[in-house]
Amino acid sequence: MIRRILAVAAASLLLALPLSAQQPQLTWSVDFGTVFENREGDDYYSPDQTIFLTRLAPEVGLKVLDGKHRIAGGVSWIQPCGNGWRDYKLCPTLYYAYKSPSWRLAVGMLPRTMLMEELHTVMLSDSMRYWQPNIRGVLLQYVKPKGHFELALDWRSLQTDTQREAFNVNFAGRWNPHGALLVGGRVQLNHLAKTRTNNDYQGVNDDITVNPYIGLNLSHRSALDSLEITAGPIINLERDRRADEGWHTPAGVLVDAVAEWKKLGIKETLYAGKNLYPLYPRYGALLNMGDPNYQAKLYSRTNVYARIFSNEYVDFEASLDFHYTKEAFAFWQRIAVRVYIGKL
Repeated sequence: MIRRILAVAAASLLLALPLSAQQPQLTWSVDFGTVFENREGDDYYSPDQTIFLTRLAPEVGLKVLDGKHRIAGGVSWIQPCGNGWRDYKLCPTLYYAYKSPSWRLAVGMLPRTMLMEELHTVMLSDSMRYWQPNIRGVLLQYVKPKGHFELALDWRSLQTDTQREAFNVNFAGRWNPHGALLVGGRVQLNHLAKTRTNNDYQGVNDDITVNPYIGLNLSHRSALDSLEITAGPIINLERDRRADEGWHTPAGVLVDAVAEWKKLGIKETLYAGKNLYPLYPRYGALLNMGDPNYQAKLYSRTNVYARIFSNEYVDFEASLDFHYTKEAFAFWQRIAVRVYIGKL
């Protein structure tokens, strides 16, 4: 009886749909990237190492209802170079997406490239970005000509007998209320819980980051192709419930500036304040997924980059990154290529 009711309901739904909705459109894409990054320095906050990996992420899907609704699936294959087939990582991709002129929604395991803004390095380090290509949860976005906001829930670790439950919620938004003025902010809630069993020595940990900012976009008021600066306070609220130490509340100021001319660019990130990750020595990237250099009271990161080749399908970029703290200096050299083709 139940099967008959479901069959009748499905048939009625199909008959009620417009003709265009009964003809799903095939979508597909192939996203390929490779990164070579040589990290040299004083080995104080970040280890000296060489990262050389490739990523291949094919995806296929269907669009229905005038293209507003889409389901898609695929895989993201990350392979370190120089080690044969060993140490590879496969990340499944499977999600539903909705898109209207103002609203976008995606649910499932979806590519991180669907974000309108890359997570700032205070919330997600370069290394984590390389090895965590997908968001596992929900992405909600609101888009208007003068600004946007997006909210993402990433359930990055399911609780098992050997694996701790972990998730993070990220909010990012910016608005251009008038002229060159920018107003925006970032908020992250990071949660690290226990394993299912044998967890007497573990505790529940919280990490909350808040970073409002104001800025100026002077791209149309200078001889450069792009010129933007933002600045604002940042506070990190952290606690280890098992240690019963109460909340740690380090704070400081975060400044970002970027300038681009033709194929050349320079980006500066400057942080000044207290150690933003007081629990990093205990939990590392399990709790604090940002760049470990933010443990310093003064941290400057300068990226000098060149887009050697860039078009609709290919981006080829070379970068020299200088990391300075009072305790250490690091010099990274990076080459990154991304090739994207598809029918969306």
